[in-house]
Amino acid sequence: MKRSPFGAVTAMLAFAALAGLLSAAAFAEARKVGDYHWEGVERVVAIGDLHGDYDQYMRVMQLAGLVDRRDRWTGGATHLVQTGDIPDRGPDTRRIIDHLVELQGQAADDGGRVHLLIGNHEAMNVYGDLRYVTPGEYAEFETRNSKRYQDLQFEHHVETMAARDPSSVEGLDLKAFRKDWEKEHPLGWVEHRQAWSAQGEYGQRVLAAPVVLRVNDTLFLHGGLSAKYCQLELADYTRDVHAELADFDYSKPGIATDELGPLWYRGLATDSEVQRGPMLDAILERYGVARIVVGHTPTQGVVWPRFDGRVVLNDTGIADHYGGHVAFLELVDGGAIAHYPGGELPLPVGNDERLGYLQRVVAMNPANAHLQSRLQKLQSAASSSSGEAAAAPAVDPEDAEAVQLEAWLSPDNCR
Repeated sequence: MKRSPFGAVTAMLAFAALAGLLSAAAFAEARKVGDYHWEGVERVVAIGDLHGDYDQYMRVMQLAGLVDRRDRWTGGATHLVQTGDIPDRGPDTRRIIDHLVELQGQAADDGGRVHLLIGNHEAMNVYGDLRYVTPGEYAEFETRNSKRYQDLQFEHHVETMAARDPSSVEGLDLKAFRKDWEKEHPLGWVEHRQAWSAQGEYGQRVLAAPVVLRVNDTLFLHGGLSAKYCQLELADYTRDVHAELADFDYSKPGIATDELGPLWYRGLATDSEVQRGPMLDAILERYGVARIVVGHTPTQGVVWPRFDGRVVLNDTGIADHYGGHVAFLELVDGGAIAHYPGGELPLPVGNDERLGYLQRVVAMNPANAHLQSRLQKLQSAASSSSGEAAAAPAVDPEDAEAVQLEAWLSPDNCR
């Protein structure tokens, strides 16, 4: 019996419609429930500090299966969370940011997302702390007009000096002075400062980015959460950092520069787990989450769990400046998985599992001296342990700074 061509067409259309429904159903699992809150995301990939190293950035993106050989998005419905510190220390900052912005659109078309968080180095570039900007980062902004802009900037600088203190320019060897000045103000410096200002293209991107992001049961941010700011709602962290950067005043330091603020705080990475455990418990309860993932504090090659897996340190030192240690964290229904060029490992859920985990990481990369040292310290601690947790360090009541610090970090601030 001869088939009707219309029947075949109808079947094809029905199949296409079904495929579309299935695809839509898959994407419908992930839902945005707030400006900085997503639920139902099946796969989350977290990548730490990149510091201007495009080649290493592409290595970790390819390892995670997020881009193809043409650098296009292949992550499907994955949510990528980059926890800040794209700029400084490497020459490719602009190239990385521009590529990630392209991926944001491509990922959204596939049902995924690319979340770019604010790190302390993004903030520093906005408010003008340029200590770690490299010549290559200025060169990325260099144009045929850069020499003229540099001349105008130098003239303005000298005029400002003269206006403030006429004696400062009397007898000044302008040629020698300019030579030294250009070391800190190379070609491209003016354009860089314009682009990273609060009104510039890259500054505006920072002011559109979140500080703290919740995906499923996990909080992501750059530095860490401390009890000092525990009364804030999640959206307030972003609101307050944005407000400070938009109208920055060095004489009025706030949350964006505070060592206990979300861009800078290292206590979850460095302080005693016994000492900070109660604070962490209070923070997790306050925000109703199971874990916090941070960058900022380099681990030199390992995705490292603390506090029985409730804090994950994910700045592995991807950039060559920090050793080129490619790794990333993946969160899926099956739990947390650390990925390395040599393979993947389930992340320990208890501190007592960390020794075996680290031994397997070291076996993948035995030449990493930092990991060897970490392993030796962990083995030494395990062999000398009496089975009881070490006591929290005592605070000298005569040390006003230490007393104030502990008051700021008290779990009571979260209640």
